[in-house]
Amino acid sequence: MSQDILINWSPQETRVAVVEQGAVQEVHLERTLERGLVGNIYLGKVSRVLPGMQSAFIDIGLDRAAFLHVADLMPNIAAKHASPRERAPVPDAAVDAATAQASTKLLAPNPVLPIERQIFEGQALMVQVLKDPIGTKGARLTAQISIAGRLLVFLPQDNHIGVSQKIPPAQREALRQRLVRLTAMSDGSPAGGFILRTNAEDATDEELVEDTAYLRKTWLRIKEAATRQPPATLLHEDLNLMQRVLRDLVGSDTQSIRIDSREQHGLLVGFASEFMPDTVAKLQHYSGERPIFDLFSIDEDIARALSRRVDLKSGGYLVIDQTEALTTVDVNTGGFVGARNFDDTVFRTNLEAAQAIARQLRLRNLGGIVIVDFIDMVRDDHREAVLTEFRKQLARDRVKTMTGGFSQLGLVEMTRKRTRESLAHMLSEPCEACSGRGAVKTARSVCYDILREILREARAFNPREFRVVGSPKVIELFLDEERAHLAGLSDFIGKPISLQSESSMTQEQYDIVLL
Repeated sequence: MSQDILINWSPQETRVAVVEQGAVQEVHLERTLERGLVGNIYLGKVSRVLPGMQSAFIDIGLDRAAFLHVADLMPNIAAKHASPRERAPVPDAAVDAATAQASTKLLAPNPVLPIERQIFEGQALMVQVLKDPIGTKGARLTAQISIAGRLLVFLPQDNHIGVSQKIPPAQREALRQRLVRLTAMSDGSPAGGFILRTNAEDATDEELVEDTAYLRKTWLRIKEAATRQPPATLLHEDLNLMQRVLRDLVGSDTQSIRIDSREQHGLLVGFASEFMPDTVAKLQHYSGERPIFDLFSIDEDIARALSRRVDLKSGGYLVIDQTEALTTVDVNTGGFVGARNFDDTVFRTNLEAAQAIARQLRLRNLGGIVIVDFIDMVRDDHREAVLTEFRKQLARDRVKTMTGGFSQLGLVEMTRKRTRESLAHMLSEPCEACSGRGAVKTARSVCYDILREILREARAFNPREFRVVGSPKVIELFLDEERAHLAGLSDFIGKPISLQSESSMTQEQYDIVLL
């Protein structure tokens, strides 16, 4: 099935919609302020070595020095340069029992060497962020580099070939041998280690080879940058959402990838030209007057995806409830009475519901256990036809699903692999007014709705000033964390934007006054 990908970019948020047959099937979003540093690779400079803590502070160009523990140094990093005496087991009072145990696992069968024998102040060292800075603490680093792809994780400093522990043990060895064969260089050497990710369990040889080539090319670019960049420099940033879309979502059935930012379109073309040249021809800059998401009413679909109830064209409806343990979907006939008899009414409603449920699972990104309560059907052929249609629609999902038959209670049990947070969890938070029984949009989501609405109004009208009237929490966010984004929009439209707090408004309520 052909698909189009729409990318809506703004300084504060990137949103991606996957459209098939004129209907949005998936929504992905990434927020600038919520992007962390985990996975980024830096050329750091050792600023201080602490033998007593078996740690070091590394300058990677951030406000605070980052932290590196001896257990996170490269295996054998010192053994290559150590004298025979140093290679023998040497007890050291500075290395405590916990560090010795961790380091023994890391460097085995080589002896543990204290950190002061492995690195020195002023040394340039390639490191990767394990944990983001928190409060007054700097980032946590590792010198054991790993680069994640769509299907594989590349270990450029290792020759280990492994398989995710989440894959059943009976399949692991066959997958490992297959990966050894596919990742070997032309001379038979491994040239780096790989770990097969869980979502690669059913990947084809061609897909694995493509991911291998992408990861090796990325590593060569990082190494080349390390030779010409000064210390405390970012060498590799984990892919942003737009780049991950090119890597993970674009396929032979993708007709176009449209993005509404000329600058980001240019950057994406540069990325695609280097790593995925086949996708360059599909990239298009959207310069239309209407917002790109208005083309397929995507904002309306997102709003409906936050609702419990989903209306069907026939007059029936779904009720979707998401809990910690599972998701339930209840199918109801509603006002659908168009068939000749009740059995046909139920059958037609269930057929339409099967299509709608498969789409809602993708759109809302619902994972884990899903229980579907179709309307009871008397005839076996009706039940089989509904189940066949349901499985046919689920087969279009790029995320792995497993579906059972009708249980004795008339329920259909299925599972859908969890890949990321659901759309509701990303856009909503528990409502304080109802003690967590419902959900409202986050203050940041409302802020971004307001920014988009102001941009839309600015294209249609020419007021002297825009005034935002909103809840205290939303206005406070505009005055603090979102101040730069509000100022940037004001500069872009050439109009002042003032704020007015209204305590009587709920978090989702706001008004934009044209003065």
